[in-house]
Amino acid sequence: MDKPHILLVEDDHAHGVMLEVLLAQWGYAVERVLDGEEAVARVAETPFDVVLTDIRMARMDGLAALRRIHEINPALPVLIMTAYSSLESAIQAVREGAYDYLQKPLDFDYLRLALARAVDHGRLRLENVRLRAAVARAAGEPELLGTSPAMRELFATISTVAPTEATVLIVGESGTGKELVARAIHRESRRADKPLVTINCAALPEHLLESELFGHEKGAFTGADRAREGRFVQAYGGTLFLDEMGELPLPLQAKLLRAVQEGEVQRLGSDRAVRVDVRILAATNRDLPTEVAAGRFREDLFYRLSVITIQVPPLRQRHEDIVLLAHHFLQRAAERNRRTVRAFSPRAMDALLRHAWPGNVRELQNAVERAVILCPGETIELEDLPTTVRPKDSALEDKGMPREGQGSLEEAERVRILEVLRQTGGNKSQAARILGITRVTLRAKLRRYGLEAEFSRGEEA
Repeated sequence: MDKPHILLVEDDHAHGVMLEVLLAQWGYAVERVLDGEEAVARVAETPFDVVLTDIRMARMDGLAALRRIHEINPALPVLIMTAYSSLESAIQAVREGAYDYLQKPLDFDYLRLALARAVDHGRLRLENVRLRAAVARAAGEPELLGTSPAMRELFATISTVAPTEATVLIVGESGTGKELVARAIHRESRRADKPLVTINCAALPEHLLESELFGHEKGAFTGADRAREGRFVQAYGGTLFLDEMGELPLPLQAKLLRAVQEGEVQRLGSDRAVRVDVRILAATNRDLPTEVAAGRFREDLFYRLSVITIQVPPLRQRHEDIVLLAHHFLQRAAERNRRTVRAFSPRAMDALLRHAWPGNVRELQNAVERAVILCPGETIELEDLPTTVRPKDSALEDKGMPREGQGSLEEAERVRILEVLRQTGGNKSQAARILGITRVTLRAKLRRYGLEAEFSRGEEA
């Protein structure tokens, strides 16, 4: 396992040097900055395991830095060092999400224990995210993931409704996973061993949709060269899922109402009714009460379909689930496309967390898969994400125009890489370990900064 990477934020030179030496002796890779502003900038660029920060500093104190750091990476453990006079501020920091606080003069035994616990906590939390994604992927309906209050409520509703025979109307914006909810209801129902048959009501013209739903006899219309069963019959004993229900034409709504009420259908071209035993689940992104008021949807059919209504929350209302979903989609896309991409950089994850996701989970999935395909290394960087997902000011980078402060940050990174490579005699593996990145990421950065030719030798076999 790589050395845990600690960001030390300490403006007292003597205390800072002493801690750097001590932490290195304990087996940590240490990077030190002098104030909160530098710390926030480094966290945005580099995946640290722990931040150890003084609470009193000149430009940005530890409490302000804690808030900014957790905006970038909410899971990063932050340890606060404080003198007795600042104890109240340290306690406030813990209330705002700091992992722990340590009182100066430091008890080194406690410091060592606190750091070890913080590293384990951060790594276990990330591993838990990855394991939950892996387990869900193996379960067969992986995208219906979440631990947010909105998703816990949704899962509870599914568990309550699924064993019943109630007709369910699933509503929500496009891309929220309404079909996955329908599949989960069927999977937990008494009909789980029977078919789940799906039809998209917006995908076919009216005459073909009627045939798809109810079936037809041979010769019922031009091209009907043989009799065909409809979806109602195909779903016998199981579940029929009517997706995009709000697009169903009015004439078909009347025929569907009869099928739901009477439990029987009539093929096109036939005068004989056929009994069917199906449970109906329907989904729409339309506001059906508004459609009813406008005369575009039958009120009686609406009430038949909405015995139970389940609202699927948009992604912007389940912000806590973005990290879990993003890691899950990364793993799936990497496996499917045979890529070795394993993680997101802090800047990339920050962009995912800040984006509004108007296309919901589907948009997130597409953005991550695109990034996996285009990513040159093992870590998805901000530049690998679609321009629509990146912060607006990052679009300037695409035209070769650095953002304010970006040039200096990149130049500092370039100088640091040069310094470490010269220190290691061009040994890229050793340099990558010191820098806290993978060798693939280091090579990508060498290409980015035009240093690849200078260090093309010295690559280990």
